[in-house]
Amino acid sequence: MEIEVPVSPVLEMTEIADRVGKAGGPALLFRNPEGSCCPVLMNAFGSMKRMGLALGTDSLEDVAKQIEEYLDFSEYCSVAGLIRSIPRLLRLISVFPRHVRSRGICQQVVEREPDLSKLPVLKCWPQDAGRFFTLPLVFTRDRQTGRQNMGMYRMQVLDKTSTAMHWHRHKDGRLNFSGYLEAGEKMPVSVALGCDPAVTYAATAPLPKEIDEIMFAGWLRRKRIRMVRCVTNDLFVPADAEFVLEGFVDPREELVREGPFGDHTGYYSLADMYPKFHVTCVTHRRNPVYPATVVGRPPMEDCFLAKATERIFLPLLRMQIPELCDLNLPLEGVFHNCAIVSVKARFPGAAHKVMNALWGMGQMMYTKLIIAVNESVDVQNLSAVRGAVLSAVRGKEQLVFCDGPLDALDHSSAKPLYGCRLGVDATSDLPHPPAPEDSFRVLAVHKERPFQGGETLKQELKTSPERFLIAVDDTVNTRDLSEVFWKVFNNIDARRDLVLFREKIGIDATKKWREEGQTRDWPDDIVMSGEMKKRVDERWNEYGFS
Repeated sequence: MEIEVPVSPVLEMTEIADRVGKAGGPALLFRNPEGSCCPVLMNAFGSMKRMGLALGTDSLEDVAKQIEEYLDFSEYCSVAGLIRSIPRLLRLISVFPRHVRSRGICQQVVEREPDLSKLPVLKCWPQDAGRFFTLPLVFTRDRQTGRQNMGMYRMQVLDKTSTAMHWHRHKDGRLNFSGYLEAGEKMPVSVALGCDPAVTYAATAPLPKEIDEIMFAGWLRRKRIRMVRCVTNDLFVPADAEFVLEGFVDPREELVREGPFGDHTGYYSLADMYPKFHVTCVTHRRNPVYPATVVGRPPMEDCFLAKATERIFLPLLRMQIPELCDLNLPLEGVFHNCAIVSVKARFPGAAHKVMNALWGMGQMMYTKLIIAVNESVDVQNLSAVRGAVLSAVRGKEQLVFCDGPLDALDHSSAKPLYGCRLGVDATSDLPHPPAPEDSFRVLAVHKERPFQGGETLKQELKTSPERFLIAVDDTVNTRDLSEVFWKVFNNIDARRDLVLFREKIGIDATKKWREEGQTRDWPDDIVMSGEMKKRVDERWNEYGFS
């Protein structure tokens, strides 16, 4: 849908895109962003259908099946199997990027005196520290091997020629930065904006460092990705990008304060210190379109990128964990906070094996909660999963506590980057017959003192007929189970926040205070300002919506 009237990239576009995205609405092209002549495209990935179109398939399951066929080595053990595999093997030619000597479309205009203020960069939420690039494809190179990496890291605009570079400690871009830091050399960096959707998706995919994201994009697209050398450094970027920001990061410089930022967890990620990216040149098409996305409390556009990863990478997980049947990353779990898996429980401890294997694999190490059910349970059916948990879980015996790394955006652990993950084994072969107590209740707690959430649970568990109780702050709508479980997945550290009484389990998902051992500030929920909500209400018909 095209919106012709002027719209501000400061909060207004966010409020429109958030409403449209949560209603399952269309992609949005803002033709006249205030302060810029460059249109803004948002919500392009905002449905499963558009996600499939972006990757050139009618079904993401088809992509997963194709990967599974590559991994079936029995096909290569006979002449007939090899012959059947020829089309599949020929497709691998497309993974090799094509480095072209001529300039790309992304270099039709070269600006050697860049000014980032000309771009319609979004300020997404009221407490954001400034404007942020939200769909940047950041290209770096390993100093030792020369291998390029592409990742997606938000970038806060600091002034006309610089941004902060939000590299988490676990990310490949941060690892490449470490090599230049040790050598005391400037690090070349280029940022592409607005590429082939398959390239944009590949930047978010949880690939091993040794696998080039551009090669993966070529395989998805079934054609080689054209890459061109940047004008001012030796990095290669997609030739068809809308914009390219070229520059460097100097590890000898002091770090800069970045954030807060309204993040995909639905909370503001806290301010921290990050490297500074200096933009020395901007190239772009003659009539470029600026790409942007907004993240916040799910569901939002980025949820569909996560769902694509869930389906596409499942065959790789199953190859390494044969007991794993299916996987669901529920939207309320914001990618890394919850995973529901179905397991072939053919021997004692099979579910525990699957949980520990997942915690040891790449970005799955961030998963705070893994719920394992029998292979007969449809993990995409949350009602069926809930029934399995309520029926099979009887206290501590079915719980697995595992200390380890957490995502940098996790705010609930006492320490940054480290805390307790929880596994729930609901794979009992002989579940207890359903009973009235096989249910749960949500308690709204008006918290006035430290530890009040846990204390309330301890008292209620003694007399409650329900075996599961969840405590949330009284600002939470206890009838909205999506909101309740979003709070659970975001707000608990299992070792601290579970209360066990006989066969009953209490979960304290209230906001934690410093007196409760919290060493960091607890971030606010992301909420749009009342003034902006009113402005969008008043202009809704003017935008072209009915």
